[in-house]
Amino acid sequence: MKKRFFWTALFLIAVVQTNMAQIEKDIIKTNQGDLEIWFVGHGSLIFGFKGQTIHVDPYSKLADYTTLPKADLILITHEHGDHLDQSAIAAIRKPDTRLVTNPSAGEVLNEGTVMKNNESITMVGLTIESVPAYNIVHMRSENSPFHPKGVGNGYIISFGNVRVYIAGDTEDIPEMAHIKNIDVAFLPMNLPYTMTPQMVAKAAKTFNPKILYPYHFGKTNTNELIDLLKDEKDIEVRIRKME
Repeated sequence: MKKRFFWTALFLIAVVQTNMAQIEKDIIKTNQGDLEIWFVGHGSLIFGFKGQTIHVDPYSKLADYTTLPKADLILITHEHGDHLDQSAIAAIRKPDTRLVTNPSAGEVLNEGTVMKNNESITMVGLTIESVPAYNIVHMRSENSPFHPKGVGNGYIISFGNVRVYIAGDTEDIPEMAHIKNIDVAFLPMNLPYTMTPQMVAKAAKTFNPKILYPYHFGKTNTNELIDLLKDEKDIEVRIRKME
């Protein structure tokens, strides 16, 4: 496996060839060592920290998960098929892999640790907070949101002194006003299911992450978000291959 590294003042990007895809990687410095972030695509992420591998919403249509690192921890935000993929989970499991889900995904899998909204646990040495993820505006039909309130989770993970917010499928909900001290945020921008660029910009201004990655953005024009946040000097917008 070949790696090409490009250093900047703040982070490292690597492109790694797998037999299914090229996966970008950033490295974030923490007070307990490097945090590696692998951008598999869509809503799927991999974090590497202190020798452990954390997968979020693994989805086998994006990559050959049999070639990717085995999981110490798997986080599932909700039960939709592009976030809860049992074949991808099976491919990265070890005998001691821990699994955290929202309640509806827990019912499908019939295993793992279930977190409702607004709970906190410590697992594999990491503090994990679950936060709400839901729609207010975008609906399948009248009074039927794509993601109902009280079902899906976002997660805030503390990697040493670096707090990472993975929002899941959500809009710019009022609960975001209570989210504090976020260093890295992943906010979805996949129309019509989650947020418009305007919603993402509003959400980011609400809790001011130091680094913002729009993710799970489909065909949405990421340049709109860059333009909306161009005057926010404290928020660095980074675009990766996260369609």
